[in-house]
Amino acid sequence: MIFKIQFLNPELFWLLLLVPIACIWFILKKNKFSNSISIPNTNALLSEPSILPKLKPVLNILRILSFVFIIIALARPQIIDVTTKTKNNQGIDIVMAIDVSASMLAKDLKPNRLEALKNVASNFILDRINDRIGLVEYAGESYTKTPITSDKNIVLKSLNEINYNTIIEGGTAIGMGLATSVNRIKDSKAKSKVIILLTDGVNNSGFIDPNTAAELAIEYGIKIYTIGLGTNGMALSPVGIDNNGKFSYAKIQVEIDENLLKEIADITGGKYFRATDNQKLQEIYSEINKLEKSDVEEIKYYNQEEKYRFYILLAIIFLSTEIILKYTLFRSFI
Repeated sequence: MIFKIQFLNPELFWLLLLVPIACIWFILKKNKFSNSISIPNTNALLSEPSILPKLKPVLNILRILSFVFIIIALARPQIIDVTTKTKNNQGIDIVMAIDVSASMLAKDLKPNRLEALKNVASNFILDRINDRIGLVEYAGESYTKTPITSDKNIVLKSLNEINYNTIIEGGTAIGMGLATSVNRIKDSKAKSKVIILLTDGVNNSGFIDPNTAAELAIEYGIKIYTIGLGTNGMALSPVGIDNNGKFSYAKIQVEIDENLLKEIADITGGKYFRATDNQKLQEIYSEINKLEKSDVEEIKYYNQEEKYRFYILLAIIFLSTEIILKYTLFRSFI
């Protein structure tokens, strides 16, 4: 709910330019308004001088204030109570399939590919206010991390919990990750069904061919955006585990099956992207965000409440006070 104050006739505020003119006029005519009275009785000269003549300009101030509030009232101040309701007519269901193989710990993106992805994906999820999102993890096998849901807190919490682990079989099963994503979203009634598939390698595990999974996506009207993650050339990547149980790193050639990722994207009506650094990854998600828009209807309800009566009342009070003072307290000095 939003409150807005506006004036129906704001052009009348130009009349306020008369206020400084009136002030100058009262100052110039001050002596003319102050009539002197001859008193034959010398006792008046012996009495204390009255402070009332010095307060006489208060009458002019009251008159000017009443004039100002009359102008404000004529400008018709209103408080507009705006109630906005958003109706999501046709939303988009999105599944993000995330590669969690050991190569995702490569440091060509900062601090590594997986953490860079999580940071960018978090912003993407927050931007998809009216859509449902689910998460799928895959390496040598795949599983659903989070079913599609409109609860962004659950999705963000699950995304933050994604880390490399040895529980999932090693390797990169692109077909398995894609098939699990299709299975998760295929029965959706949303206007549009989208899978964002991210990998930094080639399909070398699993028993489902990526092309077969892509054909299944076509059957259910699912669009696939694919992202190849990794710099061109060599990257500092994990190559083994030392005696302390920590990864040892070395420069190895980055291998991404770009032909496969392009084919999957093309045949499903999506698009292939290559993210070679953090900035490029951010730009890719921003572009996907622009390409996939939900139909959102925003309905606004306006309730107008007139406020000119308050200013009219103030004007009457100041004007009445001036008249009363003029013909009572200041009567002898007018």
